[in-house]
Amino acid sequence: MRIAVLPGDGIGPEIVPQAVRVLRAVTKDSDAFIFEEGAVGGAGLEVADDPLPPATLDIVLRSDAILFGAVGHPRYDHYPHVKKPGAALRRLRKELGLFANFRPVKLFPELIDASTLKPEVIDGLDLMIVRELNSDIYYGTPRGPVETPTGERAVINTMFYAASEVERIAHVAFDAARRRRRKVCSIDKANVLEASALWREVMSEVGRQYPDVELTHQLVDSAAMSLIRNPRQFDVIVAGNLFGDILSDQASMLTGSIGLLPSASLGGNNKGLYEPIHGSAPDIAGRDVANPIATILSAAMMLRQSFGMEAEALRVENAARAVLAGGIATPDLALPGARIVGTREMGDAIVAALA
Repeated sequence: MRIAVLPGDGIGPEIVPQAVRVLRAVTKDSDAFIFEEGAVGGAGLEVADDPLPPATLDIVLRSDAILFGAVGHPRYDHYPHVKKPGAALRRLRKELGLFANFRPVKLFPELIDASTLKPEVIDGLDLMIVRELNSDIYYGTPRGPVETPTGERAVINTMFYAASEVERIAHVAFDAARRRRRKVCSIDKANVLEASALWREVMSEVGRQYPDVELTHQLVDSAAMSLIRNPRQFDVIVAGNLFGDILSDQASMLTGSIGLLPSASLGGNNKGLYEPIHGSAPDIAGRDVANPIATILSAAMMLRQSFGMEAEALRVENAARAVLAGGIATPDLALPGARIVGTREMGDAIVAALA
């Protein structure tokens, strides 16, 4: 099984190796995985003046799954849009047809005191955010600078959705709900956006094909409030690219830290891209303080989704939970009485727990 390893920028080169160590440790077969590393994001710009160099894309195309770190650094903020580090991720999603992003939000009971919310609000939290990845305002055209009659600086971004794009992500959400508690909440801004009105219309049409799944609609601003007030009411949340991006980062704080949440980006086959939902965090890069758990749990999602290794995925998840239950934490987790460790030592602990 070939895995493309793309550490990227910032803390990426620190957290991704810990996930690779876990993947090596979870199977007794030392040859089960073949890892090939490639430069991406700012690292790609440094070696090839391209956030997604051709050599890296070749590695990706011959792989069975991609383990992705994070991209981005302020030093590239002045680059044109198509050459910024984040362009690599958008190109990968389009190139591989990865249109569905799964972001599980599940609270480890051991971390109930790490969240800023009251325990009674988040106890038992377990929801899934399904985010559409290949359309919306991130890809819509026209985009960029525009001329105005007065010569004032102005730019335009286009929110675009075709009915077929909404339909395919709707099926993904309803299928996911059938494996969970059979509830889908569709997020939009249909009261002011025509693109959202189409989104709601198509979601309702597809929902009629799933009479065993409860479908509700909620405006994005109301949903943001509900995620804080009563997050346990949600089972599967499905949203467009922009709204899903924002809500999933908000939901991460329900669990105590954005350093805990994994994600999987999938398309029409099992070849997926797996990454933590946090960014490159250049302010803490190189200090051995980043939390690698989100990346390690992303590797667990890879084992389950791309390779059908359910038992191994559960072992990884249980190992991470056991380490946290044992009072070991990275600095981002405000756990009373915990022993605070660095990135490498957290990886050591989880590998040891696997044994």
